Amino acid sequence: MATIPDPVEQSSHGSYHEKTLTLNERRRAALEEIDNAPFSWFHFKVCLVAGVGFFTDAYDIFAINIGATMLGYVYGNESYQLNTSQSLGVKVATPVGNLVGQLLFGWLADVVGRKRMYGVELMVMIVATFGQAVAGQAPAVSIIGVIVVWRFLMGVGIGGDYPMSAIISSEFAATRSRGRLMTAVFASQGWGQLCCAIIGIIVVSAYKDEILKSPFPCVVPVDYTWRLLIGLGCVPGVVALYFRLTIPETPRFTMDVERNVAQATADINNVLQPGHHTKDEDAQVQHVAAPRASRADFAAYFGKWKNMKVLIGTSYSWFALDIAFYGLGLNSSIILTAINFGSPTGDKTSALYVYQNLYNVCVGNLILSVAGLIPGYWASFFLIDYWGRKPIQLMGFTVLTVLFIIMGFAYDRLDATGSGRDAFVFLYCVTNFFQNFGPNTTTFVIPGEAFPTRYRSTGYGISAATGKLGAIISQVGFAQLINIGGPNKFHGDLRSVMLTGVFSTLLIPETKQRTLEDISNEEQDGYIGDPGTRS
Repeated sequence: MATIPDPVEQSSHGSYHEKTLTLNERRRAALEEIDNAPFSWFHFKVCLVAGVGFFTDAYDIFAINIGATMLGYVYGNESYQLNTSQSLGVKVATPVGNLVGQLLFGWLADVVGRKRMYGVELMVMIVATFGQAVAGQAPAVSIIGVIVVWRFLMGVGIGGDYPMSAIISSEFAATRSRGRLMTAVFASQGWGQLCCAIIGIIVVSAYKDEILKSPFPCVVPVDYTWRLLIGLGCVPGVVALYFRLTIPETPRFTMDVERNVAQATADINNVLQPGHHTKDEDAQVQHVAAPRASRADFAAYFGKWKNMKVLIGTSYSWFALDIAFYGLGLNSSIILTAINFGSPTGDKTSALYVYQNLYNVCVGNLILSVAGLIPGYWASFFLIDYWGRKPIQLMGFTVLTVLFIIMGFAYDRLDATGSGRDAFVFLYCVTNFFQNFGPNTTTFVIPGEAFPTRYRSTGYGISAATGKLGAIISQVGFAQLINIGGPNKFHGDLRSVMLTGVFSTLLIPETKQRTLEDISNEEQDGYIGDPGTRS
């Protein structure tokens, strides 16, 4: 790989026009180095470090799906379940925190830099996850309330991870493989959910003897199980923390926001060639003139319909998707129980029933992960840079609309027989497959590509936060509908939401095999200039 020539080597006697031309040429050359770079160890490192964060995110979010059943036996009502408000609180707290974290960290990453914020969100996640595991109860405070607070804080950290990991992987990726790199990062969610189910099975199995020996409802051993299940979620985050803190700043941010072309080109040579990231503290800082983020500039950029429609498209598509994804994902145990799939038989007030119920809940989530979630992510991985983001999203929303129509109208018949319940679980797995081989993946990828560098993380945060608003509405809606209409009612409502996602997708541009600068809808000729030529 050829290194990018340093601008200070050129003659200082050139005209103003020659100097401005040289700065733009250097910027284009630097961007071409990133866009055309072969896949390297550095790209793999970025994918791995960002992916471990999403592995942890998914584990921590969906552990409560299993944990809520465990909490019901220890702290639940006379039916040994969390009541509607308690179940809603522990499940909705994380999406509320996500919304705050996505807006906050998305904005901060554009203001102070990707590198300075990367790792901070992981620290928040680690502390909050550990806090849940050691939460206690006192006369003045309910443990469910304490868990809700910790899960909100954990959600803030997880929310911050979305724009940070997506933007860093996007801005370092080569054009031809950017979709696959971002999808590989996001696909770690599937492995996180799978690992959560496996850890659940291991923990429940490890405490089998203690559960069977304990008087119903087996409070002490079950209390250990949920604390271990949730607490172990901070382990991969601790492992990844050092590597996140040492990831270099993205050259695009250094060049277009910090306006330091010389340092950006040096950074590109450092990360794309063997060796460690270095920075010459004594080197002369060369700030150039470039569009700068401000309220007026933000309003001017997004005030143009060609830019605003992209933000609307990415935001609403994520909103529609998360209504289904979180409504089903955080309540899969309830849905499986409602149709009596894998439900234990016998005395419901026996220790054996407690063990079988917890074990079956974990196995049910394992089946859903393996049968639908993980294959869907990797189907997207193999096709996203060839077929494109927009066709995959359109196909996903269309298929999901049809599936929810079938699941809604046929629910009563499917629930009437054993073979019908098996068919329902199959349809449920197919739904999970097309969520991930569809809008769940593309709504993560497209906002990380669609906006200019100075607003890329902010725009991503707005899109993701809108999605989490859908998740919040979904959780509140599910908590009500489960009592008045059940999964049948909920699946019926989802079909219309999925259909609207088809129309919002039409607002989004196709981004495959296009540079981030081309996608941004900004003129690149003369984008930067001599200091003082721009306000």
